[in-house]
Amino acid sequence: MKKLIVLLLIIFGACTYAQGIKFEESKFADILTKAKNENKLVFIDAYTTWCGPCKLMAKNIFVLQSVGDYYNSNFINVKIDMEKGEGRDIAKKYNVFSFPTYLFLDGNGEVVFRSGSSLTEQEFIQVGKDAQDPTKQLALLKKRFNEGEKDPTFLRNLFIVSVEDQEFSNKIVNRYFKGKKSIEREDLKMFENKMDNTDTPLYKIFKERKAEILKLIPQDRYNMMNEYAINSTLLSKYYDEKTKIINEPLYLSEAEKYYGKEKALTLLQRHKISIALKNNDIPTFEKLSLEFLKNYTEIDGNTLGAFALSFFKEVTNRSSLEKAIQWALDSVKKGQNYENTETLANLYNKVGNKNDAKIWAEKSIKLAEKMGQNSSGAQKLLDSLK
Repeated sequence: MKKLIVLLLIIFGACTYAQGIKFEESKFADILTKAKNENKLVFIDAYTTWCGPCKLMAKNIFVLQSVGDYYNSNFINVKIDMEKGEGRDIAKKYNVFSFPTYLFLDGNGEVVFRSGSSLTEQEFIQVGKDAQDPTKQLALLKKRFNEGEKDPTFLRNLFIVSVEDQEFSNKIVNRYFKGKKSIEREDLKMFENKMDNTDTPLYKIFKERKAEILKLIPQDRYNMMNEYAINSTLLSKYYDEKTKIINEPLYLSEAEKYYGKEKALTLLQRHKISIALKNNDIPTFEKLSLEFLKNYTEIDGNTLGAFALSFFKEVTNRSSLEKAIQWALDSVKKGQNYENTETLANLYNKVGNKNDAKIWAEKSIKLAEKMGQNSSGAQKLLDSLK
């Protein structure tokens, strides 16, 4: 019987391996030693528990067989929470401030390539290929820059992989935009994905050349990018990571200069909710969220869906979960997709409404299949209801 159990574990373990990335569970030093012995790079998924895009990548991309086949063959893979255990020191050492960040290290622990953000299946596989391409690895790219390389494509790509090194990325921006006659569509990625500080040359260019950028994107998208940069800067200035407290008077004083008093207060509420969730202070997160969503008719469906999902994962109070069901229903009304329907199914199941849970799980699966997305979460729920 023991031999049979072992055999079954081997069989099912192999099946799991083939379906997605196999992440090692070892100390960081041991991971580097293994990489050196096998002459492979280490791939680190640098994540946090509160990061939405991190969760989407784990759910929809890391589990894919094509992704697993490539990463398992070419890298030693490891997932590390940047706010726990060894993750804190790793985040500090490698300047990991945004999530998700994908780090590729050699066996000596030196960064050879880095990337980030939510990516498609093919984009993520391409990141792995780029990490193995000597012409795209960081040390060589920096050497080319220091030798005076000015090719626009080279500088754009170097900026993306060097953005956590603020001083160096500023040099890249200054060289790239110096004498540049017009903002082009391929420049947008620099502003959209990497502009999180208003005290940088990139933000200065974003403001100075607004008219050119607006020829490529609508005003509301420009405003969204601008607000993201402002909000990120305000938090970096007035939120203390050690005490986990935001200096509200200073934050409001500064935010009001950009938004006015009413919107500044709303943004502060949102930040306090995010901070409570990030710090795993669920009672505070629940209380602040319920206060914030007392009157939510003007709040968009994606935001309602995000709050509903967080309540499903973190909250146990039944009356609060029933409110979250209403948020999820309204999110579905404003734009049905496989994610908010799955959230609704899970919430119904959590409060014991198996019938509605089954109905919405089936809808989620159909929508996911139609969109070519992973429906394993909804399928697992549906199987448990049979």
